[in-house]
Amino acid sequence: MTQMKHQNLLKGLIRLHVLHHAAGGEFYGQWMIDELARHGYKLSPGTLYPMLHAMERSGYLKSRKERLGRTFRRVYKATPLGKEANNVAKVKVSELFGELIEVH
Repeated sequence: MTQMKHQNLLKGLIRLHVLHHAAGGEFYGQWMIDELARHGYKLSPGTLYPMLHAMERSGYLKSRKERLGRTFRRVYKATPLGKEANNVAKVKVSELFGELIEVH
């Protein structure tokens, strides 16, 4: 798959996608894996969860444990810093998109 060759570059887009959804409300990891797969990103839990934990350590996300029957799952959402970063990213992505679609 061509995306695999560019995985390091695409991780930035994946983080932006995660932040976009986190700014809109809570999500859990498996939902995000499924959501990213809808957009062509094939991530395993072993790739996504370290990314989520790093974003949490950086202050962009916060999580809580939610009881699900006998088990728990971790639910994530954006912090105020994460929401601010999402707004900044929207502007930057819009600028880039505008350049990408310009006809030369």
